[in-house]
Amino acid sequence: MSSSGQTQFRYTQTPSKVVHLRNLPWECVEEELIDLCKRFGKIVNTKSNVGANRNQAFVEFADLNQAISMVSYYASSSEPAQIRGKTVYIQYSNRHEIVNNQSPGDVPGNVLLVTFEGVESHEVSIDVIHLVFSAFGFVHKIATFEKAAGFQALVQFSDVETASAARNALDSRSIPRYLLPEHVGSCNLRMSYSAHTDLNIKFQSHRSRDYTNPYLPVNHTAMDGSMQPALGADGKKVESQSNVLLGLIENMQYAVTVDVLHTVFSAYGTVQKIAIFEKNGSTQALIQYSDIATAAIAKEALEGHCIYDGGYCKLRLSYSRHTDLNVKAFSDKSRDYTLPDLSLLVAQKAPGVSASAPAGWQNPQVQTQYGGYGGSPYMYPPSDPNGASPSGHPPPYYG
Repeated sequence: MSSSGQTQFRYTQTPSKVVHLRNLPWECVEEELIDLCKRFGKIVNTKSNVGANRNQAFVEFADLNQAISMVSYYASSSEPAQIRGKTVYIQYSNRHEIVNNQSPGDVPGNVLLVTFEGVESHEVSIDVIHLVFSAFGFVHKIATFEKAAGFQALVQFSDVETASAARNALDSRSIPRYLLPEHVGSCNLRMSYSAHTDLNIKFQSHRSRDYTNPYLPVNHTAMDGSMQPALGADGKKVESQSNVLLGLIENMQYAVTVDVLHTVFSAYGTVQKIAIFEKNGSTQALIQYSDIATAAIAKEALEGHCIYDGGYCKLRLSYSRHTDLNVKAFSDKSRDYTLPDLSLLVAQKAPGVSASAPAGWQNPQVQTQYGGYGGSPYMYPPSDPNGASPSGHPPPYYG
């Protein structure tokens, strides 16, 4: 008897048509198991990546003699069983069949649990969810919520077949871009089956819908239009207007400060508040006007325009769901121009700045950063005392 056979097998075990394999390579797949075992007989089931180190597996043969043939062969062979060059230890299992205990998410049902990856809850409306899933059959109910896994929804169909068709078609796919806000890159869908069979929807809102009960009470607060974008006849999202604009700044080669944004957007009306933040690796900003009409004018005029000449710091604008920003009155990333004592606050920070300076231009940073350029924010960062840009182009133009 070979030494390899002595180390691989335990002879005191009762034969079973289920073979236990140990010391498998990392993430050994079913195809590799079948390739090793198929020469000994018909394989009816497998279970891989078992154990704390996920390096064990079970293979079930159709007949007991087939399993005995495999175990006996490698027990007497001078060549050990191998997968990817790694020795695999084989023995009989103490089980007589493989029972694949499916997790609740694998047991087919009429309710799908959908996880929306890459977006926040306000960026995918319940109408968009309904539109996407209605392509596969009548959607009875939808409930959305936020968990540790992110923004999720339960989508209820009338039967398991319809839910399965939707899952098979949409799992790991993306929602069409035209149904998403412009600043959202993509939204991937991850799906499993829910243990629920009939969702309990208490009222219609932007977070939940029951399409089978037209008499269900409506939560008018939750149905706020700013939170629930409508869809046009062609299925495209009709963006709800707001007095707050969300700006994505593309190709940001130069710094864009609160003062720069204030000057840009003040050309179309009084700016009340500004907040700059980083999200998904890009710089974004919220700009608040006093009313929707002013914000709409600014959006129409500034969408796609570049703050700096040469295509730098291009603005991509959409309406925000916010209506009144809660920002720090005076910081590097935010400003509240509605506070009556803001100018006094700035003056205290910069005693040398004239109190008669225009609103929004009393930030001492403006005087120092843009002092050599007449205080204009539409200039390249200092590089030439004569005001030339680093590339030799004229000062940035904003039209």
